[in-house]
Amino acid sequence: MKKWDLKKFVSIALLSTLAFILMFIKFPIPPFPSFLTVDFSDVPVLVAALLYGPMASVVAELIKNILNYLSLGSEAGVPIGNAANFFAGILFVLPTYFIYRRMRTKKGMTVGLIAGTVSMSVFMSILNYFVILPAYLYFMNFSVGNVKQYIVAGVLPFNLVKGVIVTILFMLMFTKMKNWIDKQSTTGIKKI
Repeated sequence: MKKWDLKKFVSIALLSTLAFILMFIKFPIPPFPSFLTVDFSDVPVLVAALLYGPMASVVAELIKNILNYLSLGSEAGVPIGNAANFFAGILFVLPTYFIYRRMRTKKGMTVGLIAGTVSMSVFMSILNYFVILPAYLYFMNFSVGNVKQYIVAGVLPFNLVKGVIVTILFMLMFTKMKNWIDKQSTTGIKKI
C-alpha cells in the first residue's frame, strides 16, 4: 500500500463523515419489513474507492459504521446492524471499483454497479442466513420465522432494489463527475 498523504487522509475523513451523515437519511421500501432501509451512504464510499483505491473504501465504510454505532448504539448491545452495513457496502463498492478499473467508461461503471448490486444481494443473503440472523436471534431473541423464506422473499429482493436505487443515483452523479474523478484519482484509473 502506498503511503497516504495528508490530502488523502483528510479526503477520506470527509467522505466518511458525509457517508455517516447520509446514513441518517434512510427510508423503507414497501412491501419489505420497515427495518430494511435504503440510504445513500455508499455513494461517498464509492467516490473514496475511485479516488484512492479499495483500501480507502474499506476505511471509509469502517469509519461511517463506527461513527453510527457510537452515536446511536445498538438495540442488540453489539453492532450487528453496523457489521451488516459494513459488509453490504464492501460487497457493493469493491466489485464496482475493480470492474471500473478495467473498463474506464460510463458503460464500465454501469457494469460495475450492476455487478456490485448482484454481489451485495447474493452474499448478504448468505451472510444473513449463516451469521446476521442467528446473531439477532442470539442477542435479541429476534426471529423472522422461516429463515429461507425470509431471505428469498425479503433480503435478496430488498438488496437488489436498494442496489438499483443507489446505482441510479450514483450514475446521475457520475456522468457529471467522471472527468474530475479520473483526473483526481490516485489509483491508476486515469485516462491514458
